[in-house]
Amino acid sequence: MISINYTISTREKRKIYGIIGAILTLVISFFFMLNNGDNHLETAQSLCPFKMTTGFPCPGCGITKSLVYFYQGDFYKSISYHILGPFVLLFSLISVVVLTLELFTKKEYFNAVLYNKKLAYILGFFLLGYHVIRLILFIQGNSLDSVLKASIWM
Repeated sequence: MISINYTISTREKRKIYGIIGAILTLVISFFFMLNNGDNHLETAQSLCPFKMTTGFPCPGCGITKSLVYFYQGDFYKSISYHILGPFVLLFSLISVVVLTLELFTKKEYFNAVLYNKKLAYILGFFLLGYHVIRLILFIQGNSLDSVLKASIWM
């Protein structure tokens, strides 16, 4: 009897976790889309722990709804929930393909892009600016009572 001893490296584990995370991102929003026949997501309580606690949206709030409406073909509504929603979908799809290829070919692709500090800072500052603008618009469009109703405190 032949015994094959193969250990998975930390790098391979991270790639597998990345694939699982990207697939979950795509699948969970897809199932929300399937169960959104009566368009209840427009008024449903957010599952975001930050928003449930404070009543204010976090930087990632709206991405799931953005993906749901992108799946339904409503691009305008998709970007109205979060401008990065369609990009998250595209990034998740590309991640699944590239990480799977990397696991099978044992080669690294796009490392110069994925581990680029300058790009990370640019995306971070974009998200920060986008979130500040969203918070300003959120505060202007909501009363303290409606903010409290969006939290678990009321």
